[in-house]
Amino acid sequence: MRPSTHHARSARGLLGALLTSLVSLAALLTTASVAQADTSICQPFGTTTIQGRYVVQNNRWGTSAAQCITATDSGFRITQADGSVPTNGAPKSYPSVYNGCHYTNCSPGTNLPAQLSTISTAPSSISYSYVNDAVYDAAYDIWLDPTPRTDGVNRTEIMIWFNRVGSIQPIGSPVGNANVGGRDWQVWSGNNGSNDVLSFVAPSAVPSWSFDVMDFARQAVSRGLAQNSWYLTSVQAGFEPWQNGAGLAVTSFSSAVNTGSSGGDPGNPGGSTSCKVAYTTNVWPGGFTADVTVANTGSSPVNGWQLAFALPSGQRITNYWNANLSSSSGAVAASNVSHNGQIAAGGQVTFGFQGTVDGTFAKPVGFNLNGSACTTA
Repeated sequence: MRPSTHHARSARGLLGALLTSLVSLAALLTTASVAQADTSICQPFGTTTIQGRYVVQNNRWGTSAAQCITATDSGFRITQADGSVPTNGAPKSYPSVYNGCHYTNCSPGTNLPAQLSTISTAPSSISYSYVNDAVYDAAYDIWLDPTPRTDGVNRTEIMIWFNRVGSIQPIGSPVGNANVGGRDWQVWSGNNGSNDVLSFVAPSAVPSWSFDVMDFARQAVSRGLAQNSWYLTSVQAGFEPWQNGAGLAVTSFSSAVNTGSSGGDPGNPGGSTSCKVAYTTNVWPGGFTADVTVANTGSSPVNGWQLAFALPSGQRITNYWNANLSSSSGAVAASNVSHNGQIAAGGQVTFGFQGTVDGTFAKPVGFNLNGSACTTA
């Protein structure tokens, strides 16, 4: 496997206690553990698969110094990151997790490459853990090419800089500002000698976010750096370190690509999903339970669902039921299990989880079902 051409410059009372015990017992009887065994990777281009659908890669290509990562059930963390490279050049590596194809290594079950004109939504969620004693960017990469290639470097790379630490900057030069996905970004554009690079730089660190990859792909099209006939070949989330980097982690990652009629999704080919979410909680000092009801308010069934949301800081899921969860904290993608994959028109499904909370409890501020924003009850 060859490296990618990365280059950025980048208390309650007795009744409450009894209720909690009953909920905990039910959860233990009906759920699986969030965590699984971790896998260490130290080979420069070593990879492994997580969740049966994403590839985690060490991808050390800019230095001969040692780099090791540990793949977790929901992402990865950098455990060793020796050496440094000049901050005015390319980074040491791009340890990352991806959906799609990277130098002929395609993630299991991916439907990428996919032509942009056929993609209705591409919902993704990402959660990062940062450190300060390093020089790096936290980058989400979106790769586009005129052909459905699964090997080599693509024509256009879109980089979303969730964070940067140190004197690094993206390829090229600033070309203005843009609001994409409801967030403001500084936009950079340039070429690294192998491909065009369009970068969106957050004004301050973003620890987690759920968004639609297509919002950024459309930006590339509108700026003449791609066409609707081009292909989305992969989406990747990780770090580009120049100095150090141990401790950096992607704590959760999810990605889906929904193809069909414009504005549609797999369960509703004729239009975007219409939905309402009720988030009912029971909270006590240090813990909480949440029952989440997802209602299909549209006229067509939803066949296969994924609900994306971000848990507020300080919350961590310890048990869950009636859904599969991509992460225990930060950006979470809840998806159906075998018995509740369809939400009939006018119907609903309910899942839930129990967790811990450090500090003041708050509810998630937004929910997206298969990439479409839901109202809240």
